[in-house]
Amino acid sequence: MALSPRVPELGALELLVAVARLGSVGRAAAELGVSQPAASARIKGMERQIGVALLERSPRGSRPTEVGRLVVEWARGVVEAAQALDAGIDAVRERRDARLRVVASLTVAEYLMPGWLLALHEASPGTAVTLRTANSADVAAQVLAGNADLGFVEGLRTPAGLSGAVVAADRLVLVVAPGHPWARRSSITGAELAATPLVLREPGSGTREVLDQALARYGGTAQPLLELASSTALKAAAMTGAGPVCLSELAVVEELATRRLVSVPLDGVDLHRPLRAVWPSGQRPTGPARTLLGLTRIPAR
Repeated sequence: MALSPRVPELGALELLVAVARLGSVGRAAAELGVSQPAASARIKGMERQIGVALLERSPRGSRPTEVGRLVVEWARGVVEAAQALDAGIDAVRERRDARLRVVASLTVAEYLMPGWLLALHEASPGTAVTLRTANSADVAAQVLAGNADLGFVEGLRTPAGLSGAVVAADRLVLVVAPGHPWARRSSITGAELAATPLVLREPGSGTREVLDQALARYGGTAQPLLELASSTALKAAAMTGAGPVCLSELAVVEELATRRLVSVPLDGVDLHRPLRAVWPSGQRPTGPARTLLGLTRIPAR
């Protein structure tokens, strides 16, 4: 139900309670950060609104009238309830602001996110982070649906409906098992790569998008040998000799160093790609999301 027009605003009630406690309009005004003329005007306006005198004024200060004492008691309950509400809202905001929901493509989640989240923990130790992984198309869908505060995708462009910022550069590399015939090749042409059945990531992944676009001039990728949903699965398939694989160079550092996989140079095929943070268009990341975004721009130590 609507409040009566005789009910004063919260600020006026807070002022009246302060005058009753301090015995002076001037001291109450100073405590609440308003000028004494403004405080006096607010008290007089409240008296006109209610229709009774609330204060007795004298050179020694101000004190509530008999009716004023009743109004002060009622006002005190309202002010205390408002303070409790304010404290509750602050607590809710603090809990909300201390949560961060992130969804990231597999490459970002596996090879970059651990360092970024460690830096976030050092910068904001109270932040509770939920990290989910998905391919880039699903990351975009989850951010658009409001299921994540910040997303990270692979691919050549920012997904529709989202704004983004490039946070890292990456490159796909062609790898094979040491026993594969291509392991002894000095290079592979784009036409050869396009004509060869590969072990590929699934459609919707940033890795698949980059490879498909790079080979479009050669007629696109051949019918895949296998379609797998993670870098780990791609590496395992390559090491068993199932076929050539294109995946992030971040994912194969250890395997190349130990010669479990061999990198095959590509002739005339550009597989560089940006990695992006994304969020809904028209909004800017705030709170922990903004902090994490800033940390992605800091080079790893």
